[in-house]
Amino acid sequence: MARIDDTFLTLRATGKKAFVAYIMAGDPDYNKSMELLNGLPEAGVDIIELGLPFTDPMADGPTIQLAGQRALNSGQNLKKTLQMVEDFRRKNNVTPIIIMGYYNPIYSYGVDKFLSKAKLVGVDGLIIVDLPPEEDNELCIPAKNIGLNFIRLATPTTDAKRLPAVLKNTSGFVYYVSINGITGVANASSGSVAPEVSRIKNETELPVVVGFGIKTPVAALEMAKVADGVVVGSAVVEKIAQGESNENVLAFIKSLADGVHNA
Repeated sequence: MARIDDTFLTLRATGKKAFVAYIMAGDPDYNKSMELLNGLPEAGVDIIELGLPFTDPMADGPTIQLAGQRALNSGQNLKKTLQMVEDFRRKNNVTPIIIMGYYNPIYSYGVDKFLSKAKLVGVDGLIIVDLPPEEDNELCIPAKNIGLNFIRLATPTTDAKRLPAVLKNTSGFVYYVSINGITGVANASSGSVAPEVSRIKNETELPVVVGFGIKTPVAALEMAKVADGVVVGSAVVEKIAQGESNENVLAFIKSLADGVHNA
């Protein structure tokens, strides 16, 4: 579990916040996605969220849904997503990679098989959005037992009664969803997020990273002032959907990273 913890310790020592970027594995195809993945650390990405394409991504808005569909249409699957991590680790053994997605592909692949393979290829953590704390024995506990962080989402509706259950088996960091609803639709406000981040930090020593609704370098900078890190996903995926070159996508990502690191 060292990479995620080490990343936050290193950033904290230099007075910086973490920039987390999300891309969908295999979008628009394996080779272009692999090239982009390899370029993320140099563009300033501290932690990578690698989306696992799925046919029914209920928490995602149109941008991520379409990215998953493009990836599936190009032949991407769980096995190939793990292969991407293995290929990435040949060049980079420092930057943490988190697999983000839904439980069904993992269940279909086989939980034990998935966890052992994920650990072997160099995955650091999991964000599985449709497994609540009541289902921790399904994947969360086995993942932690094998040395993978299981990162839980807290939302504006996670009240004081619910928060302890969310935090109980969470490790690595807490992902605070800054807005209600699906990804990529509304804009987040650092003013409304700040008290929620403080409330969570009163209950845990884990870093709190904010995602959903952050689309520009200025917005990323403002959010980084009130959180330990910032996630940008849909705004990056939108550039890919528009057919931008990887060079242009990475330049946009660097502008977001600079915003977070200058907070």
